[in-house]
Amino acid sequence: MTTIQGPAVFLAQFISDEAPFNSLDGICKWAADLGFKGIQMPTLDTRFIDLQKAAESKTYADELKGTIASYGLEITELSTHLQGQLVAVHPAYDNFFDAFAPVNVHGNSKARQEWAVQQLKYAAKASRNLGLNAHATFSGSLLWQYFHPWPQRPPGLVEDGFAELAKRWLPILNEFDQNGVDLCYEIHPGEDLFDGETYEMFLKAVNNHSRACILYDPSHFVLQQLDYIQYIDFYHERIKAFHVKDAEFNPTGKQGTFGGYQSWINRAGRYRSPGDGQIDFKTIFSKLAQYDFKGWAVMEWECCLKNQEDGAREGAEFIKNHIIKVTDKAFDDFAAVETNQAFNRKNLGL
Repeated sequence: MTTIQGPAVFLAQFISDEAPFNSLDGICKWAADLGFKGIQMPTLDTRFIDLQKAAESKTYADELKGTIASYGLEITELSTHLQGQLVAVHPAYDNFFDAFAPVNVHGNSKARQEWAVQQLKYAAKASRNLGLNAHATFSGSLLWQYFHPWPQRPPGLVEDGFAELAKRWLPILNEFDQNGVDLCYEIHPGEDLFDGETYEMFLKAVNNHSRACILYDPSHFVLQQLDYIQYIDFYHERIKAFHVKDAEFNPTGKQGTFGGYQSWINRAGRYRSPGDGQIDFKTIFSKLAQYDFKGWAVMEWECCLKNQEDGAREGAEFIKNHIIKVTDKAFDDFAAVETNQAFNRKNLGL
């Protein structure tokens, strides 16, 4: 077994135009001072990383690693969540998702998708240059608006949707494979990969590609009332990244899993800072240790109540207290007896 690495923090929710969150040095010092050991890096803001340059220049990648290491930190994974979303966008969401891409591709879904695919390919090479073995992203979605089967879905719609999704992702998965990096899809509402069944449908469509892996975030499963513990039992071999984000689900006589179009603070299901929700993280960390998860425990802060800096400070300590330093011996070794095959055969009456 392997001791999970951490604590680490996903920077996406903290980057801003105010110090210390507006520069790589500033945000690294802030994270290190809170006790974090790693940072998961979004890749759209060149104040923190020039993704293309990291893909094309090992020297730049080494310098970036060196700057981060000077604060006692490591990069856990790069993230292309926003770019991955744009690999597959249904026209119903075109106007919303244009904001994730450069202005020069707005209103042009084909150009936007091509840009996104290239971003993912840069991310594969940049991850290799940075010495990383996993990458975090979203799958995007062609089918999300059809998740409830009303009106009745035409036969074959879902299968055709996953076939097209696989067609778009297979060249990207192959690029990650060539660079020795696992591509970890965050299983998430709004994506075509939002639970176990949809992940399996995608996996089948990409011919069980060895790099089609999972970023496990139990908070999304609480909101859809999925057994997030058993999920680890089913998919532990594919879980290569881990977000520590809490959630709670408090249904009423007025709303349940669909949320009634309410704001986050008024929804039955809502995200919380680590330790403030209902998730059984003790069991999660135990399961991941049991299955020899070799990655990082990365805090993702999303909470409709708590201040993000308080959440980060508490989250670092929360993760530190939940990481299990795995044992290197059996608890009953003190009672072990010397044995060999002849001794065993004798005790079997042979």
